[in-house]
Amino acid sequence: MRQGMRKGESFPWGELLGYLSRKLVDMARIQQYRLPRDLCCVLDELLKVMERGPEDKGTILQRVATSAQECKACGLHKFRNKVVVGEGNPDAEVVFVGEAPGEEEDLQGRPFVGAAGKLLDRIIEAMGFRREDVFIANVLKCRPPANRTPKPQEVEACQHFLMEQLRAISPKIIVSLGSVATNALLGSQQSITRIRGEMTQWEGVAVMPTYHPSYLLRYPEKKKEVWEDMKKVLTFLGRPVPKRGQGSNPSEES
Repeated sequence: MRQGMRKGESFPWGELLGYLSRKLVDMARIQQYRLPRDLCCVLDELLKVMERGPEDKGTILQRVATSAQECKACGLHKFRNKVVVGEGNPDAEVVFVGEAPGEEEDLQGRPFVGAAGKLLDRIIEAMGFRREDVFIANVLKCRPPANRTPKPQEVEACQHFLMEQLRAISPKIIVSLGSVATNALLGSQQSITRIRGEMTQWEGVAVMPTYHPSYLLRYPEKKKEVWEDMKKVLTFLGRPVPKRGQGSNPSEES
């Protein structure tokens, strides 16, 4: 570690962490791994990561995708056709997060490609983005049978993939679609009807909870509320809000 620091220089936390990790690993080896073996494995892996240096976004996202493809942490892997990791721009300003893949997503291995996905595409376009400009993912990477609501243990087993994706992308804002996605991000148990439209945060990143597109297919009158939420997102980003009649405003569709 460095012996001194110049005025205004940030503290070298990475160096300190590496130093302490090496010391702990050395102590564990000297004492014949009297420290918990799991802790030793974690420290060994930490040292390997630090020796490799910081990973770029693409590398992190690919690593997450590979891990998700191999995951068998919950029973959903028994029913999946394809793992639906997510797709889009790794430098996206906006990330849309849903709850889980549906039938079409499970078959194609891509998020939001069914009827709800087509509606989401129109919302994205109405905001002035292209689908490839944003990033789209789900909390769960495997489809629950018959599109049922994900179980808490399934969310617990799978959500770390999403969190790693979000940390890598570091968007300006996350749009959480529905209760499952919103509660996974916020660690809460609230109804989407109570919290939609209220800007909140996840690890310092802005979050806009709103209705899931599949809900809008059943209750099209709610599209106006979602569009109001998207206007708030655009204002937050400092982007122009399309006037009525411009573009393909989804709230004006039946």
